[in-house]
Amino acid sequence: MKFLTEYRNPELAKKVLREIEKTAKHQWHIMEICGGQTHSLVKNGILSVLPENIQMLHGPGCPVCVTPLHLIDKAIYLAEKEGVILCSFGDMLRVPGSEKSLLEAKANGADIRVLYSPLEAVQIAKQHPDKEVVFFAVGFETTAPANALSIIHAQKLGLKNYSILNSHVLVPPAIKALMEDPEAKIDAFLAAGHVCSIMGYWQYHSLAEKYKIPIVVTGFEPLDLLQGILAAVKQLEKGEYRVENQYARVVREKGNVPAQEIIARVYEEGDQMWRGIGTIPSSGWHLKKEFEMFDADKKFQINIEKARENAECIAGEIMKGIKKPYQCPHFGKKCTPQNPLGAPMVSSEGACAAYYNFRNMFNVKEA
Repeated sequence: MKFLTEYRNPELAKKVLREIEKTAKHQWHIMEICGGQTHSLVKNGILSVLPENIQMLHGPGCPVCVTPLHLIDKAIYLAEKEGVILCSFGDMLRVPGSEKSLLEAKANGADIRVLYSPLEAVQIAKQHPDKEVVFFAVGFETTAPANALSIIHAQKLGLKNYSILNSHVLVPPAIKALMEDPEAKIDAFLAAGHVCSIMGYWQYHSLAEKYKIPIVVTGFEPLDLLQGILAAVKQLEKGEYRVENQYARVVREKGNVPAQEIIARVYEEGDQMWRGIGTIPSSGWHLKKEFEMFDADKKFQINIEKARENAECIAGEIMKGIKKPYQCPHFGKKCTPQNPLGAPMVSSEGACAAYYNFRNMFNVKEA
């Protein structure tokens, strides 16, 4: 259990917390990018024990939450109208499209399968040469290598019935967009450790320098987060801004170079729509021209009109750290995991889901 029990030690956590209280003399707003970090902050009660002058903001690092609404509609269209075998990670199924979710489409008879790896989808395509198989490839940099590898594997096998519905988003452009948003007030970032385990953190140095902001690469256990917060506070109080690596047991500055090479072989950067936020330049990975035959969007020439987001959902403000989930008038009332207005209420990494599941900590009253 090395590197697990040590990072959940309550006595060590109290020690770091006292150090944060001692160090923090001013009001600071620190954003954790990753939704997994948000859930850890909430379920471990860290938000309730931090000093009042340290406010945590919850960022857009939930890949399910930022997957465009029309892309979910496209996935449903493929499963229902084109009769494909649609494969997906499980956390996409309950996210609402404009009219229904993938789970509802599955209940109505569509062949939608929950997998743990895109390589499983390649095997399904191999086993069913008479059927088109589409993998819903959603994620940040973390899942990109496996998705790219599935395409390389399908190409080697000569499979013409495999493709992906692609929606890959990137963290550094999102940080840039947040820092240039006049409504967002962010003093420091906790960068996502799993993303940096793939990509490293060399890209963050220029961001820290340009925006004069500390960026601390942080893990997901309670002590990881508290140590990351402490490192950010120390820099802020000294007027410093640089990249630190709290998650050194996993992350290296250059990251996983072989994984990056696989990504670079299949993908190229391009503009990307983020649900609830809008289009962020150069914030997505799209398949290179030589791999277009594996692009489900092009393969099926899907032409679906982009639907409008639910006007009652404030997911964009929540994911930009402008508001907290409990500040939404519909939180726990009109918007629940059983009847969500937006993706953050049903995603396993969504901030609204975290606050709802542990709502007793925030004294939120349900209707």
